[in-house]
Amino acid sequence: MKVYDLHTHSTTSDGVLEPSVLLARASAKGVDTLALTDHDSVDGITEARMAAAAEGIQLISGVEISVSWHGHLFHIVGLGIDESNGTLLEGLEGLRQRRDERAVQLARQLEEEGVPNPLAGARSYQTTKILSRTHFARYLVKIGVVDSLDAAFNLYLNPGTPGHVPMQWATLADAVGWIKGAGGEAVIAHPARYRISGIHWNRFVGEFAACGGIGIEVVCSNLDNFEIRRFAQTARDFSLLASKGSDFHSPNSSRELGVLAPLPADLTPIWHERAW
Repeated sequence: MKVYDLHTHSTTSDGVLEPSVLLARASAKGVDTLALTDHDSVDGITEARMAAAAEGIQLISGVEISVSWHGHLFHIVGLGIDESNGTLLEGLEGLRQRRDERAVQLARQLEEEGVPNPLAGARSYQTTKILSRTHFARYLVKIGVVDSLDAAFNLYLNPGTPGHVPMQWATLADAVGWIKGAGGEAVIAHPARYRISGIHWNRFVGEFAACGGIGIEVVCSNLDNFEIRRFAQTARDFSLLASKGSDFHSPNSSRELGVLAPLPADLTPIWHERAW
């Protein structure tokens, strides 16, 4: 049985492995088909594609787009995109500019909390155009303010904490439209992460489907059986295809490449009868 991992990150956004190193690790972990889905960036796909050919892995060109929906942040993964599509690239560039603006404000707020040189510290981890909250989190761990990335987010970066900066990301319709316009297919990423009521969840998924979104990550790293059953039912209720992905960022994490439960047998996988 083929091993699919359709949600991963490299140094092109907030992962710690370069695209070629990511593909080498995926090969060592037995992954047959991998999607590189960096945050708001497609800059690593060319390198990843060359490495995939050398490793004998099928690479799916992808992206993960940040979306604002009624005050909540969601992530939408695009699979099978044309990474040279002009409209997609223009949209992603706008999101990167917003990230830069957020980083400056975030740094100011951390300085007010006594954190020394937060902007320079975060940038010391930045390897490409993307400057993310994860870079700030790594710096907070390095200087001993917190002892883990989770603690950095929970104490300093998430909503309700000193470093949180509200953002207006892409609209749901724009994100799905960019993905579809680039020839790709839109998938709701890591659905267990969103803390909203069941009514609002169903409303979000309904709007996603109405915009042309066709998939949901039913299986992700760290999901228990109850959560897998819950999101499998969402796929059934809204006639969505089922995807799976580790959301891999770092070898020093529980989100390992390819270590994923099987999809429920009655669901149609996102890769079923796809050209890619």
